[in-house]
Amino acid sequence: MKETIEYIQKKIKDFKPEIGLILGSGLGDFADNIEGVRINYQDIPGFEKSTVAGHKGQLVFGEVLGKKAVVMQGRFHFYEGYHISRIVFPVKVMKKLGVETLIITNAAGSVNKEYNAGDLMVITDHINLMGVNPLIGENDSTLGDRFPDMSEVYNHKLAKMAKEKGMALGLTIREGIYAAMSGPSYETPAEINMLRIMGADAVGMSTVPEALVANYCGMKVLGISCITNSAAGVHPSRLSHIEVVETAARVKDSFMKLLMAVLEEI
Repeated sequence: MKETIEYIQKKIKDFKPEIGLILGSGLGDFADNIEGVRINYQDIPGFEKSTVAGHKGQLVFGEVLGKKAVVMQGRFHFYEGYHISRIVFPVKVMKKLGVETLIITNAAGSVNKEYNAGDLMVITDHINLMGVNPLIGENDSTLGDRFPDMSEVYNHKLAKMAKEKGMALGLTIREGIYAAMSGPSYETPAEINMLRIMGADAVGMSTVPEALVANYCGMKVLGISCITNSAAGVHPSRLSHIEVVETAARVKDSFMKLLMAVLEEI
């Protein structure tokens, strides 16, 4: 961690980010217009390499609407074979750099039959079915408590504000529970039916580890899912990552408008 922080600070000088953003599949274009410092993950000590299509794999430091931000253009996933501790390492780095609010985005499949591809969902809570917890192991008391409370992982005020901003923009904004599975295979129809019974509205293969650790670190968390497809069994069609990226690209303008409105308010 010390080596990572020293490397990054040499690149960004006295810049201290207050807001962090993690951009999911097909949503990375948001950071393209940010003027600032860009650092490839593979050049940062302690960071892994992003291997998923649609993830540029770099940290972007710069100002957005006058707010100092650090943006992850792409993330690491459990299914890429990385240890869970490596997936959440960037969140801990953000905390050490000064980030107080973390906005996490993802591409997700709809479990709720009323949701459609292209909808945006503000995450109100999650169900961790990845089979692992990123806090397992020796605790770093400089970051958080050994047994952190998870009553409000996703900040209620931020979620309410994001929904109101989206509706004011005329966007279709849902709110619901996000279920995380390990992947990389998509879920079976039976698994989706299980998730629906459990109360999930959307499903994906990310976000929960990062949100869990951000909350542990004392950050305010806002989670937003871009519903890119119907999960298995919801409609009689096969699933593909191409569809996920294409749908995210189709709604990226709406998504960016929402992010800008949220950032302006924070």
